[in-house]
Order: sequence, then C-alpha cells, then structure tokens
Amino acid sequence: MAADRTLTPGLNCWRIEAADRVAFLLEGERYFAAFREAVLNARHRIFILGWDIDSNLRLIRDGDDDGGPLGPFLNQVVSERPDLEAYLLIWDFAMIYALDREWLPVYRLGWKTHQRLHFRLDDRHPVGGSQHQKIVVIDDRIAFVGGMDLGKWRWDTADHAPGDDRRRDALGNRYMPYHDVQALVSGDAAVALGDLARERWRRATGERLEPPGPVGDPWPASVVPDLRQVRVGIARTEPRYGGRREVREVERLYLDSIAAARRSLYIENQYLTSKVIGDALAARLREPDGPEIVIVVPRKTGGWLEQNTMDVLRRRLVRLLRSADHHGRLRIMWPDIPGLAPVHLSVHSKLMIADDALVRLGSANLSNRSMGLDSECDICIEAQGDPEAEAAIRRLRDRLLGEHLGVAPAAIAESVALSGSLVETVDTFSDDGRTLRPLEDEAEVDPDLAELIERSHLIDPERPVSPEQLAERVVPQEQRRTARRGIVFVTATLVVFLALAAAWRWTPLGEWLDVESMTAMMERVRNSLYAPVLVLGGYVLGGLLVVPVTFLVAVTVITFGSLWGFLYGIAGSLLSAAVVFGLGHLLGRNAVRQLAGSRLNRLSQGLARRGVLAIVTVRMVPVAPFTVVNLVAGVSHIRFGKFMLGTLLGMAPGILGMALFIDRLIAAIRSPDAINFLLVAGVVLLLIAGGLLLRRWLRGRRRAVATDRQERCC
Repeated sequence: MAADRTLTPGLNCWRIEAADRVAFLLEGERYFAAFREAVLNARHRIFILGWDIDSNLRLIRDGDDDGGPLGPFLNQVVSERPDLEAYLLIWDFAMIYALDREWLPVYRLGWKTHQRLHFRLDDRHPVGGSQHQKIVVIDDRIAFVGGMDLGKWRWDTADHAPGDDRRRDALGNRYMPYHDVQALVSGDAAVALGDLARERWRRATGERLEPPGPVGDPWPASVVPDLRQVRVGIARTEPRYGGRREVREVERLYLDSIAAARRSLYIENQYLTSKVIGDALAARLREPDGPEIVIVVPRKTGGWLEQNTMDVLRRRLVRLLRSADHHGRLRIMWPDIPGLAPVHLSVHSKLMIADDALVRLGSANLSNRSMGLDSECDICIEAQGDPEAEAAIRRLRDRLLGEHLGVAPAAIAESVALSGSLVETVDTFSDDGRTLRPLEDEAEVDPDLAELIERSHLIDPERPVSPEQLAERVVPQEQRRTARRGIVFVTATLVVFLALAAAWRWTPLGEWLDVESMTAMMERVRNSLYAPVLVLGGYVLGGLLVVPVTFLVAVTVITFGSLWGFLYGIAGSLLSAAVVFGLGHLLGRNAVRQLAGSRLNRLSQGLARRGVLAIVTVRMVPVAPFTVVNLVAGVSHIRFGKFMLGTLLGMAPGILGMALFIDRLIAAIRSPDAINFLLVAGVVLLLIAGGLLLRRWLRGRRRAVATDRQERCC
C-alpha cells in the first residue's frame, strides 16, 4: 500500500486525530492491569462505555493484592478524591442475556456507591440492537478502545492454559479461555473518544458534560508504547434512531482496507457472517495477484443458540470464500491448544492488519449487525510509509500469530521475511502442538431451524427492523388478518383474568377472602358427605376466578388440619391447574399457530423439553398469579404430563411447609406452652433452611445456564 492513505474523514472514519502514544494490549490480564493503574492515576473524570460490566470483576489475579472487585475499587477511588467523578454507561441489555449478567447492576454500581460515581443503562437504540462500543476514557488524556468489556468472563493470559485456576468468575465458576485485544491511545485521539463518550451520555441521560481540564498524565507506567506520534482514525457504526442519521463508517473502512491491501490481510474476529464483507474478500481472492488472506475465528461460538445461528451463517460465508479461492491464498483457522478439548479458545478479538501498513481494531464484529444495527467504535492506524510504524504493525501481527502457533514472534518474522508469504508461514508452523487448524465444515443444521436460519436478515440484520417490518417478514400475508384476531382474542382473555385478580385485590370482592368467613363456610363443608367434591370444586372455581392459591391452601389447612389440609391442597391445586391449563389450550393454541406458523410451534416444542424444570421454578418462585401461569402454560407447547409433574414437584414443598407451620401455630395459640412454641420455631427454621436450599439450587441452575451460553454475541 506504500504511502497511500485509506482513511478519509466523513467517509470511512469520523475523525483523524494525533496520538502521542499507542499501545496494543493482548489479553485481559494486560488490559485490566493497565486499566487499574490508569484509574489510580485519574484526576478528574473516568468514563466507561460498555456492552457489559460486572462489579465483582477481579482486575489483578496474582500476588497478595488481587485488585479488588471492580465496583468497590471504583467507589473507593472516587470517594477518596473530591475532584474525581466516574461515569458508567452500559447497554440496557435484552432479557435473553439476563442469566449471563450481574443481577441489579444499578444497585451495585449506582445506588450503593458514592454520589460521584454515576451509573446509567443505555437503551437509546433500535429494536433488536445493542450498545456495543467498549471504551474507557481517563481525563481526556488517555483512552482504551477494543473488544473487551469490564465483564466477568474476559480475564485470561496469553498462555490460555488449560485448568488455570485464576480463570474463574465471582461465583467461583470456571469459564472458557478467552482471547482479545485492546488498544491504549493518548493525546488528541483520547480527547476525540472523550467527545464520543460525552455525546453518548447526553443522548442517554439528557445531561450535557463539559470536557475536563487537560491536567496530569494517567498513562500506566507499566505499559510501554508500541507507537509514538501517529495519527488515529476513529470509525463508528450508529443505526438510524430517534432522528439521528445512519453512520456506517466501520463498514466503509473495512471495504476500503480490503481493497487497498496488496500482499496480505490478517484478520481475527468472533464472527464471520457479514455478506458485504464476505463479497469484498471473495472478490480479492478471485484476482490473480490479490492478497493472501488469513482469518482466525473461534472453532465454535458461544452456546447452542449461537452455534445453530451465527455459526450456520458463517458456514455459508466460508463456503463462498473457499469457492472463490482459485489461487490457494486463503486460510480460515481456529486456535487449538492441547488439553483444552472439549472446550476451545474463545476468539473475541475484532482486528485486521493489511500488509504492514494498516491496523484496525475495536468492537465491530464481521457481522451484518455490526455494520448497521449495533453501535460500534474501531480505531485505525496507517503507517503511510513510516518505517517505525510499519515495524510496529508487523510486530503486532507476529505477536498474535506467535501466540496462536506456539512459537516466538521472532520465528514468525523470520519465516515471513524468508518466504514472503503469510500463508506459507502459517502452514509451516501448523503441527500437532499448539497451533492453528483449518476450520472444518460443520454438520448440517437441524432441519427444524433451516427456514429460520435462511432468514438471516432476522438473525443478523444489517439495519434496524421495525415491528411492522418484522411482522411482514415473519407472518405470511394471508395469515395476518386472522393473526390479528387471534392476538385480540388472547389479549382479551388475559386482560379478563388479570382484571379478576385486581378485583380480588382492590375492590370489595376482596372482603370475601376473609379467613374468618371462609373458615366458617369451610366448617360446614367439612361436616358434609360431599366434602371432597366441594373442596376440589372450590379450588377449580377459585382458579377460574384468580383467587390466590396460597389463600385457599391456608383455609383448607385451618379447616381440615395438617394432613388432610396438605392432601386437599395438593389435589385441589393440581385439579385447578389442569382445568385452567386445558382452558388455555382450548382458547389459545389455534391463535398462536395462526400468528406464528409452524416455525414457532417447532421452537416452542424444543423449549418444552425443559418444561418440568421451568414449571418447578415458577411454582417455587412465583413470577405471576397461579391462574395466569396455568393459562399461559396451556397456550404453550409444554406437555400436559410435564406440566402436571412440574406443578406437583414445585408446589408440594410449599404446601407442606404451610401445613406444618399453620398446624403448629394453631396448636401454640390453643396451648401456649414452651414445647409448642419451640415446635413453631423449629418449623420456621426448616422453612428458612428450605428457602436457602432453594436459593442455592436456583443459583446453581443459573450458573449452569450461564456457562452454557457465555460469550454470546458480545
């Protein structure tokens, strides 16, 4: 590329600014240590933009001082310095990531911290998008930018050693090895990134912040710059939203960088699904004298969901590239580290090096959504014929390849110099040890998901999609009118049930739910020959009228005693659940099918494989009224048998606990002696112990699900 300039403000970048120093930080170990040191040097302002954050993150994991959890560390630094303020702006994440995220981040990083530590969640983006920029700015003097959040699964070393006991999250769970790259810049480039952060804050909160005064130098003393006195381009993706125009600088810079390469393109990325980038790479491969292309990706991304969506889309693009590789200049590889299998290294970096003349890195994946739906920020440095800059870019490439291939960077440099070929160098050092292996063709996708995957504009959209457009793409034209009627019908039914629940709570109807009057009525029932029929019928009627099931159980235990109260409570709850489940099934199943077609039905059936666990959980930790849960379950594809088993397993412990507690409490009231009060206390302790065990079990489930789904779309 000689001294040709690729960066053009207003076209493929936002601004080009001078940087006094630039450093490339490989892996979380180096980044987190540098971040901590920089925070300790801060004088006026710390700005953090992220996709994720975890207040329990340990920044340093060697020696006596482990860096302390991130939240308390930031709070302490801010508290001790009257002139220092910290601003944390994190994506207001979608619920699909709830199990992967820290619970109540607003409490832990906002309400619980010093008033000068400001925490906000940012939802100023289109439906389906995310705030994906990963930037830290200190005093407008230095800035970190790259692919790493201050999240719980980011810390790792360059060794990515199997069994490294330091690679654990705050709950003590091991997580998969993780590779990423972050850059540190100073000077006017940091000021520009500070401007970007302040504009994001204004959009999210309405508060306009002035730049801090340029005082001090927070550059970490432990970080040796890789480059000095260079110009840095800043490229963004910003979707059209709230009157803002669309910005696609990231995409344009990728296309221009690919077009400008002469000898080689070295790429690391979490995803490989962007059609426009794939087409550009394929066009270069078809050229007789085009560049060599080496792409490093993870063998598999994330958990089941990503592997059956993004990996399937990647397979399609990989086949396109290989079909275009007429001259043998393409290598698509994944890092293999002996001893890791069946786990593999999570390649999360977003980096491209063109020849020895251009390097870019940041938050943008090679996915459609990073080109036009998610907010992104990359930086780019061009050598423009400067020998020192060219040498620094080569050293970064050699460090990365040396890490993946298990050899010294000097060996990579020597091989490339002798052969003149990046592809030949990769082939030379690919052996049976730590190495890069060709990405194999994945197995065929599940036929049930084939149609959904083919609609890649829904899984990996390149632009915002409105709810109306989504309906047009998902629901066939001939079904839309019927679907609208189904929506109205189901909505009306749910409104009726919720209205009944509200009536019992806030109108005179609630006076009927008086324990004394209900007990008097139940006393008459107890003496009747038809007591079983009347009690069970009462539970069914109560379920239809959204009477709280716990109230019915309490009255039953008071009337019939602990044993029969427990048995009636179980039987009545199961019968009521079955009747309302059937009602929901009758009213809602056709409407759901008409609305979403067989595709959603198949996916619903797949989710229903864990139906027992789901029902047990909502019975133990109610998230909606008993009746509403039963109705919604009937509309879904959860099998009736699994629904009933989950209801039995989930409700039996609670009903038993109520029966024992009420029975002993009544005994203590009737005979207030020490033994009875001790028995009441014992029952209370058992209930508390059961609650703690339940909490531990739910936490274990959360850990298991989070481990299965970690590193998704980030």
